Amino acid sequence: MDLVLEAADWHLLTPYVYPAGWPEDEPCRQLLSLFVITNLGALALYLLFGTLSYYFIFDHELKKHPQFLENQVSREIAYALRSLPWISVPTVALFFAEVRGYSKLYDNIEDSPYGWSGVFLSMLSFLFFTDMGIYWIHRGLHHKLFYKRFHKPHHLWKIATPFASHAFHPVDGFMQSLPYHVYPFLFPLHKVTYLGLYIFVNVWTISIHDGDYRVPRLLRHVINGSAHHTDHHLYFDYNYGQYFTLWDKIGGSYKSPTSFEGKGPHDYLRKLREK
Repeated sequence: MDLVLEAADWHLLTPYVYPAGWPEDEPCRQLLSLFVITNLGALALYLLFGTLSYYFIFDHELKKHPQFLENQVSREIAYALRSLPWISVPTVALFFAEVRGYSKLYDNIEDSPYGWSGVFLSMLSFLFFTDMGIYWIHRGLHHKLFYKRFHKPHHLWKIATPFASHAFHPVDGFMQSLPYHVYPFLFPLHKVTYLGLYIFVNVWTISIHDGDYRVPRLLRHVINGSAHHTDHHLYFDYNYGQYFTLWDKIGGSYKSPTSFEGKGPHDYLRKLREK
């Protein structure tokens, strides 16, 4: 995140916003800047990719499903916009620790002990590490001690749209993002790669709520896509994973998506039309 902060300081904050006597590396200034940047960035990613997905990928026929709520899209957006600033508070604390040099993020490829191969391996390990972490955190949030208070609001959307992707209770939203932020404190990761992965995970979160169930046949039971996550919203105790089905299979919570078996939301709508 220090790359983004440096760019913001250079192009905007130092010349136009902050007093000349306020040093760029002063902690209070960095925290304030990170809070604004994080919120604006999260808002831009959510609204931009959510809107593109909603208008160009999401099947609007799903809005005719009996479990699609009245005014659901506006309610999803409103819930997300209320939650994102609160989610950003602990997120900014972790970004601040990164900026102050406590993480294992590095600037140059030469700083990686394995060069470019290390960069590619770190991308793969990031995906597998975060998939594992999110699986267990997500599953834990379904425990009766936490579900009603923190995770149930996200399950209000049975037939989700892309705008449901970030419509979490703040505690729920931060906890499920925690593995992304923990990784660079445990393992070396290139800074630009980290920014790219951060954008990717936000786009992926939107994609598994987009109602587009198409997955290459060979990967249907490997990739945790929208079909899997739709069944999670509908049946609760299955398919907790983020990218892959591996941990659901290990944990005994894997469910073959009903849409692959002719029993999904689209099939239900088709049967309604035929009656």
